[in-house]
Amino acid sequence: EDVDIPSRRVLITGATGLLGRAVFKEFNGNNWNAVGCGYRRAQPRFEQVNLLDSIAVHDIIHDFQPHVIVHCAAERRPDVVESQPDAASQLNVAASGNLAKEAAGVGAFLIYISTDYVFDGTSPPYKESDVPNPLNLYGKTKLEGEKAVLENNEGAAVLRIPVLYGEVERLEESAVTVMFDKVQFSNKSANMDHWQQRFPTNVKDVAAVCRQLAEKRMLDPSVKGTFHWSGNEQMTKYEMACAIADAFNLPSSHLRPITDCPVVGALRPRNAQLDCSKLEMLGIGQRTPFRAGIKESLWPFLVDKRWRQTVFH
Repeated sequence: EDVDIPSRRVLITGATGLLGRAVFKEFNGNNWNAVGCGYRRAQPRFEQVNLLDSIAVHDIIHDFQPHVIVHCAAERRPDVVESQPDAASQLNVAASGNLAKEAAGVGAFLIYISTDYVFDGTSPPYKESDVPNPLNLYGKTKLEGEKAVLENNEGAAVLRIPVLYGEVERLEESAVTVMFDKVQFSNKSANMDHWQQRFPTNVKDVAAVCRQLAEKRMLDPSVKGTFHWSGNEQMTKYEMACAIADAFNLPSSHLRPITDCPVVGALRPRNAQLDCSKLEMLGIGQRTPFRAGIKESLWPFLVDKRWRQTVFH
C-alpha cells in the first residue's frame, strides 16, 4: 500500500553522532522526510558519505534535493583537534564550505552547528554580534567553518551551542556523561574541574531548535545568520558530577573540586555563556532541566541496579 512520505526533506550530516541522532529523530518524528548520513558508523541505518569527497556530497544533495541540511558532523574534541590539525581543518572548515556551496546550488537552507568555544570566555554572556576570539584550535576551526559557510551561502544559518549531553551509546560520547563512572565508583576520590563555567545542553533541545528554525525559515526567508542556543543552568564539571550523584542517590563526598585553571590539554574559555534572546524572541527554544535530562541519559549505565528501585519508585 502507499506509504505517505512527507514532502519536506531534510538531510542531516553526522547523523550517527550524539547530536545528529537526536536531530534525525526530531525531524523524523515531526512530519519531515529525513535522511541521515554518516561515515564510519553509517550502515545500515544511514547513508555512508565521506564529507571530504566533494563528488559524493554533490551527488547525495542533488539526488535527494533537501529543503534543509543540518550539518552536525565535525571534529569536536579540542584535544584531538590540537593533535590532528590538518584533518580537523578539512572536516570543520573545507567540508563545511563545500556543503554550503552545494546547499546554495539546490536552494537548501543550511544550519551549521558551531560552538561557544569561538569566544574567549572573559566577558559573558555573548551575543551573536560579539567579536569571537577563540582560545584553542577547535574554536578557531569552527569559527573558520562559520565564515566558509556564510561566504559560500549567504542564506545559511550558524547555530552556536555549548557542551552537549543526551542519550549516549557510550559514556565517552559526551564530556558530561563521561563523568558517570567517576561518580559511581565512590571507593576512590576523583578530582573534578571547578574552574570552568559550563551550560550543559540536552541534544533533544538543540534538535528541537534546529527543527523550529527550519520551519520558521520555510515561512520567512529573512531567518538566516548567526544564532545562539544553550541550557540556562550554570555548572562546573564538579557541580554537574554532584548533580548526577544526587539524581541517582549516590554519594558525592569522594568528588574533589579543583578550582585552579587546568594546565593540560587545549585552552578552555572560563565562561563562554551564550545569550539566547535572539532565538527566544523568534519564539524558538526548548530547555530540559539538567536533573531530568541527565537521569534519562544515564540510567542505562547505572552499575548497581539496586539503586534503580530508589530512583524510579
